[in-house]
Amino acid sequence: RPDVIPTTPGEWFWLMLGLTGQVLFSLRFLIQWWRSEQAGRSVLPIHFWYFSIAGGLVLLIYAIHRQDLVFALGQLGGIAIYLRNLVLMRRAGQECS
Repeated sequence: RPDVIPTTPGEWFWLMLGLTGQVLFSLRFLIQWWRSEQAGRSVLPIHFWYFSIAGGLVLLIYAIHRQDLVFALGQLGGIAIYLRNLVLMRRAGQECS
């Protein structure tokens, strides 16, 4: 598609913002893998949820800019779940490491 390749500084900004959101979202898996390897078992550190929220918010902004309702609604649902997990962890007194 011809609209995939940015041609203006504004289009480059939005492309880079979308890629930044994707990187933030992907970092959560690297953090989870690294912490699980350290613990010798599968764990979900609190940073997993923070990177999930950060990536989700950036991707939500990108989806709104692209006027992609399906993508935006998916990100909103995910963000709500990530925030809820943080609330549940705090209530349970789980360590925030």
